[in-house]
Amino acid sequence: MGTDDTPGCRPAGSETTPAAGHPHRLVILLVVSAALFMSSIDQTIVATALPALHRDLHTTINWSGWTITVYSLGRLTIVPLAGRLGDRLGRRRVFLLGTAVFTVASLVCGAANDIYVLVVLRAVQALGGGALMPSATGIVAEHFGRDRDRAVGAFTSIIPVGGIVGPVLGGLFVTYWSWRGIFLVNVPLGAALIAVGLKVIPAGRPARPADRIDLPGAVLLTLSVLAAMYAVTYLGEGGTSPLGPAFLGLIASAVLGLVLLVRRSTRHPDTAIIPARLLRGRGFGVMNVINFLYGGAALGFGALVPLYAQQRYGIRSLEAGTLLTARAVGMIVVATLTVLALRRTGYRLPMVAGFALSAAGLAGMTVPPVGGISPYAWLAVASALMGIGMGTTSPASNNASLQLEPESAMAVAGLRVMFRQAGSIIAVSVTTAILARSYHPGIAQSHVFLVFAIILVAAIPLVFRVPEHKGSW
Repeated sequence: MGTDDTPGCRPAGSETTPAAGHPHRLVILLVVSAALFMSSIDQTIVATALPALHRDLHTTINWSGWTITVYSLGRLTIVPLAGRLGDRLGRRRVFLLGTAVFTVASLVCGAANDIYVLVVLRAVQALGGGALMPSATGIVAEHFGRDRDRAVGAFTSIIPVGGIVGPVLGGLFVTYWSWRGIFLVNVPLGAALIAVGLKVIPAGRPARPADRIDLPGAVLLTLSVLAAMYAVTYLGEGGTSPLGPAFLGLIASAVLGLVLLVRRSTRHPDTAIIPARLLRGRGFGVMNVINFLYGGAALGFGALVPLYAQQRYGIRSLEAGTLLTARAVGMIVVATLTVLALRRTGYRLPMVAGFALSAAGLAGMTVPPVGGISPYAWLAVASALMGIGMGTTSPASNNASLQLEPESAMAVAGLRVMFRQAGSIIAVSVTTAILARSYHPGIAQSHVFLVFAIILVAAIPLVFRVPEHKGSW
């Protein structure tokens, strides 16, 4: 899968007095970077293991897909809360607790013998991993003073690298050992990070009085998305109907939960997990749609490329995993160049170009190889093209959201993550449900890719409703 933290967004940090002369600053940076690297790998490492999970745990492909979607759901839930938890409990404590939860959950995931147990454990793992970014940002900002922008930029740049390493590492484990290795590899690294972190990261103090944590809002958000996910999965089972009471009841529950969530956001604008003003006001409405579609393409359909390569063309797990590497490399290189050009181009042009290129990459995957090109080479080119499109879109969409309300940078960034993760969840859930009911999964997945490519092209006019701005916000 892709990442929400490609270049182009400078995370906000704490305003506490920095410990500029702290002797362990470099070690602190290395610890938080390694933790984020570990967490980012697990966003993509499972992508190459879906057929193995499907086979070894005797389950359907749509339930195997939950190992991806539930990880996105866990991150969607915890990211908006983790910053406030850090203010209340201390960033060091939240960081170490998140690392411990992630590590223990990884160990138990590696021992799971049932897909439903594995899905629950993946959700717990996501809660730990999702808490790392906000707490790590606060730790680095607190201890690097005037250099915090460079330090935050340095450790967040490790996340796309995790997107490159994850699929290859997953392919290696599945090919030469077992899918269990993709989880067990986290255990020694996590234990080492906890030991070093306890020694070198100072306890610190809350940067400001802690805001009230919107637990009811978090519960409503989680249950709404969970009901929608299960509804789609239920529809993927044989003999079910979209007019059946179970499916309609789940969808109604999801809609009711979202209505209550929006109502809560309106009544509690200062403490709600999703501030109402960021849902529809001042250009946020159109940016939320764009981020949702970006998440569907970059985080959702991108994660399904290895599965497509294996099911349609019989490409081995290891080679299938490297297809995401081609996509990630294209995304990183182009994102860096896009950042440098934003002040000249503004935000609309890169987003239009990015959506068009991403759609071309998705559409290219659906076409059989021509001119004697091997299926692997053909898919690698299409994946790289998709990565170029996402790398063009990401910095522009990041800054287009932030410039709408720069004084609320952390809230805006959290909302962006939520909509992108929601897009990923819907993309993977719908696709795996379709595959579960298909006699030819590879062909069915190519049709889904083509439909979403058309949706991306149809959404391009929305970009022209984004408030334009040239220069730095």
